[in-house]
Amino acid sequence: MNRLSCLMLVIGLCVGLSDAFIWNEKNTVFFKNSLGRNNVLKIHCLSSDDLGFHFLRTGETYDFSFHDSIGKSIFYCYLWQGPNFKFHAEFEAYKGGGLIVHYGKKNYWDAREDGIYFTHGTEKPKLEYKWN
Repeated sequence: MNRLSCLMLVIGLCVGLSDAFIWNEKNTVFFKNSLGRNNVLKIHCLSSDDLGFHFLRTGETYDFSFHDSIGKSIFYCYLWQGPNFKFHAEFEAYKGGGLIVHYGKKNYWDAREDGIYFTHGTEKPKLEYKWN
């Protein structure tokens, strides 16, 4: 293979990789408050960025979207509910990146009275975490 062919191959790979990062669908993490009436859900998620605090009334949702990094993409989330937010749970709401970069991955978290349920949207939600 001559130098021009090698250069064209490298340029083609670089353009292809840059298109993958620019045009592919972002990953999304969703939260839903399915707690009892008048029970507010408090959410705080962190990664390399602090996404701030969000308060959801029953039936409300909150979501955020992002592209996986070539390193690791991890979002730690803290949820509180109940009188004076005395019940809480903390967990990795999303983990990806590294050698396998995801596009369009969806993580659904549903806060219910008995705990936090998880699904990717293609299967029935499963209880993942109990309130502490």
